[in-house]
This record gives sequence, C-alpha cells and structure tokens, in this order.
Amino acid sequence: MRVLGINAIFHDPAAALVVDGEIVAAAEEERFTRRKHGKRPVPFAAWELPERAARWCLQSAGIGPDDLDAVAYSYDPALVRPDVGGLDERWEDLRTTYARRAPHFLATALPELDPAVVHFVPHHLAHAASAGLAAPFRDSAVLVADGRGEATSYLAGRYRDGELDVLASQELPHSLGLMYEEVTDHLGFLRSSDEYKVMALASYGRQPGTEPALLPTLRDLIYPTGDGGFVVRPIDWSELAKRRPPDEELQPEHVELAAAVQVRLEEVLLELASWLHRRTGERRLAMAGGVALNCVANTRLAAQGPFDEVWVQPAAGDAGTALGGALHLAQSFGEPITPMPGADLGRGFSDDELTRWLDDAHIRYERPPDAAAAAAEALAADAIVAWFQGRSEFGPRALGHRSLLAHPGHARNLDRLNAVKGREQFRPVAPMVLAERAAELFNRGPLPSPYMLFVHDVAPRWRDRIPAVVHVDGTARIQTIDRDSEPLLARLLDRFAELTGLPTVVNTSLNTAGRPMVDDPRDALECFGSAPVDVLVLGPFVVRRCELTR
Repeated sequence: MRVLGINAIFHDPAAALVVDGEIVAAAEEERFTRRKHGKRPVPFAAWELPERAARWCLQSAGIGPDDLDAVAYSYDPALVRPDVGGLDERWEDLRTTYARRAPHFLATALPELDPAVVHFVPHHLAHAASAGLAAPFRDSAVLVADGRGEATSYLAGRYRDGELDVLASQELPHSLGLMYEEVTDHLGFLRSSDEYKVMALASYGRQPGTEPALLPTLRDLIYPTGDGGFVVRPIDWSELAKRRPPDEELQPEHVELAAAVQVRLEEVLLELASWLHRRTGERRLAMAGGVALNCVANTRLAAQGPFDEVWVQPAAGDAGTALGGALHLAQSFGEPITPMPGADLGRGFSDDELTRWLDDAHIRYERPPDAAAAAAEALAADAIVAWFQGRSEFGPRALGHRSLLAHPGHARNLDRLNAVKGREQFRPVAPMVLAERAAELFNRGPLPSPYMLFVHDVAPRWRDRIPAVVHVDGTARIQTIDRDSEPLLARLLDRFAELTGLPTVVNTSLNTAGRPMVDDPRDALECFGSAPVDVLVLGPFVVRRCELTR
C-alpha cells in the first residue's frame, strides 16, 4: 500500500511517503523553495502545499499520483472550533475553508491524483503516530505538546499493538507551545521559528541550587490540573520583563524571563509525564510536537521522569505530521509498520551528479582516496569544513549529512561558526562523537543519542579540552555516531582522534542565518561561495577555498 503524507496548515510544510508500512522518503518544502519554515507574507504565511517535496517523494519511489492508495492530510477541519477563546474567528474560518479545499488543491498540484483518496488525519493524532508508530519499540506511552492543532494543544495516550488509546488532551486556548511562542516574540525573536534561542538563552539565567526569581509567579499562572491537563492563564509578559525590539541588546531581565519560562515548562512536562505513567504503567515514552524539540526539557524528563526510556521523533515539529499522518493511515488500513530507519530520508545525489555540478560551476576539485580522512586532516589543521554526504536529514537537526564541522579544541571556533552562520554569539554548537566513546566525555542524558534531542553534561576533565562545544552551563547537545549506520562519519572521527587525541568534532547545520539547511549541490556550492568556509567535501570530492582564490 502506498500512502503519501502532507503537512500544509500551520508551518513547516512537508511530505512523506510510506510504502507497505515502510518509510521510504520524507522532505520539507523549505529545502526546495529555500523559504525557511515555508513562510510567506500574511495571509498565506502557513498555507503552502509541499508540491515539490511531494513530487520528489513520489519520484524517489518511481510512482505517480495515480499509484497512491491514500493521502493523509494532517489536519481535520471538522474538528475546528472557531469559538475557542483567544483565537481570531475570521482567521479560523479562512484556515478551515482552505483545509476543506485541500484535496482539490492537491489534485491540482499533483495531476492524476484522485481527491477521493485524501483523508483528513487530526493534527495531534498525526503527531502521536510520528512518535508511537515510528519509535524503535512497539508499545509505549505517547506525549504530544505543541502550539495548537484544530482545537487542542496537547495529547497523552498509549500505543498498544499499533492502536492508540487517547487518555487526555488539552483544549485551547491553554497551550504550552503558544506560551513559549509568546515569550519568544516578547524577547525579540521570531515566533514559531526561534524558540530554540530562548532555550539557549535560558542557560545563562540558571544558577545551580537556586530558582529563577520569576519562577514563583509563573507557577501561579501555568500549572497542571491533576487530570492529565493544564492551565495557562493570560500573561502580561511586560509585567515580568520589558519587551525587547529585535535590534536591541538583551538585558539581564530578558535572560531571567527566559530561564523562568524554561524551568516552568520542564516542571509541567514532568508532572504530565508522571500522570501518564501512572495511567499506563508503560516503561517507554515516545514524544512529538514542537515542544518535544526542547532538548533541555527532554533531558530533564529522561533524568527525573518515571519512564525508563524516552524516544523523541527527530522531526518532532509540524513537518513530522506528514510522516505521522501517512503512518496513521497505513496502520489503519492494516499495514504492519516498520520503525523509522533514521532521519536521512531526503534527497541524495550520485557521484556522477555531483561531478556534473562541480564541472558546470567550473570549480577546481580533487577526489582523494578517502574524503573522510581528508576532512579530518583539514579539521585537525583548524579548517571549517562544509560536509555534504548521502541523503539529507528530515527535521531541523544537521546529523552529519548537511553539516558544518570544526575543531572542538579551540574556544574561538564557537565565535567563528556563529560568524559564518550569522547567529547570536550566545548560541552553542554541538559535538559529534562515536557512540562507543560518548560515555567517556558526556554524563547524564540518554545514550546513544543519534538525533541531537537531549543535552549531556560534559565530563569535567574534558571541558578544557573541547571548549568550543561546552555551553555556559557545562552541557552539550551531542550526536552519537553508530559505526554500522554511519561508516563515513566513523572514519572521519577515528582519523581526527588519531591526529588530535580528541574523539569528537563540532557539528552544526550547513546554512546561514535565515536560510534553510543546505539540501542539494547547488545550495552547498552557494553557501560555500558566500561564507568563510575553508573546505567543502561534496560526496567523495574536496574543494578548497585556497584553490578558488588562485
């Protein structure tokens, strides 16, 4: 059975293809259009059909729209309640009308598609399926938290033998995700985009053994109800900290607010997870929804929560609902679901294709015996390396397929990378490490950690040796590398360790500020040509900046 999943209602439009219960392709539209999060000017900011991503998914499997048995659209307009407090009824009416017409819009975008095969899948069911059905275990509790779906912002339940039992949900306008979005906007960042900046900023306001001063106030405004739900009261954020225009410097009060909001989010999630554990008795928890991209909160859940294992969908945001919708439909039609094989579900390119791109660009390049060794040697010499290999990642994290790499032993490389990417200097970068060596360097947090969705304490004896990846609070958001699934990265790490004695390298996404992650060779060449990057490793080929300036 062939099922295409579509997300196109809030942000991060995406498509995913499931064939006979196996995930064969998934991609976000931004990787094709180069519009980050799929955003356009209002009123069409979120309503972008992932036409290019959907066509690529079908082409990658060698099928056409008329070969599809079903299409899952991860939003059900029948569930919308325009009278929900705090929502603009006119906006909701327009959104609902758009969603109802989605089958016909899709048939226009994908000629030969029969609109009758399009099924609406509730937003949070799609999120839940992206976690519970894609997880590496069959049975689990599942927790979904985000900004909003049709009329709710949260789901808690249990998967048993592929069937979801919903145990709790939270009606709007109460929403942990919208609350965090509001703070993001109040602090001068872009809502539904820059929430991770608030999480990073919060670390500067957290002191061991003390609580943020604003935390008691937030506890009175944001709290669980004891029945699997929660309350988020209307909050005047200006009473807690003055609003920051985007072009003004951050002040201590902004840092304090970020810290308090982050801690309160963690506390509420812990209580919700405890309630869910009491109801289900499950040992494992699967998570999705935009809130599940908060790796600091995930780590606290894993360390202090009642579950033995926590698994987070690597595309936990709205893009992942395209995958979850397809899995949900496939399972409902009786297909046995195969767990997610990894996050590298996007486009890949053959060596011949890469050669044509390089030749057409008239760029001097070489093909060394081992590109991984060549990259490691450049890194050991303190070069910044753009690394483009295999299929691109599905989700917001660069996981060693579309990455910028650097030497972790030089503290200045944090500033260098943030300058390359045009990012705020308070933001950290992440280490990549072989799974079998991770426990030597990093404490706390689940291991292995292949998707960069948890933070770990850097072992004290390593902090001075790898300062570029140590955040202000002594943590790092690590990615562990498995030798069997990522042999090229394993060779790079082995060679770098031989040369430097350090078994880890810096890994951050291959993009610059405001731009989506690099996806195809043209993107890689453009980024390399416009940013102060020393070396580009494109498949087996190596391009050096010194060659470009001769």
